[in-house]
Amino acid sequence: MAYDEFMADRVRRTFQEKGVEFAEKKMFAGLCFMVDDKMCCGVHYDKKKETDLLMARIGEEASTQVQDRQGCHPMDFTGRPMKGYVFVTPDGFDSDDDLAYWIQLCVDFNPLAKASKKRK
Repeated sequence: MAYDEFMADRVRRTFQEKGVEFAEKKMFAGLCFMVDDKMCCGVHYDKKKETDLLMARIGEEASTQVQDRQGCHPMDFTGRPMKGYVFVTPDGFDSDDDLAYWIQLCVDFNPLAKASKKRK
């Protein structure tokens, strides 16, 4: 199963409402939203848990601060959590206000994030 297109539309609309320019890129069996050529957030379908997830790149400091928030889990693809990233289950971004909260954390961290090296 692919990522939830309705969820992707909600993320698009939230970026647009915030006036943030973004690009989309398919990766991680989902869709990533890029801001300033850096991964900002994304939507992903977890086959093991059979649920859609919001992938949020919020930095290590914010990751520590939000770990008790509803629906928030360490981002873990390989058995080893990725620092500075979290997954949020649908119960954590069900309302538009909750989704806007997560997107804002991503946007706030984006200027501090390092861009990946360009392939030649």
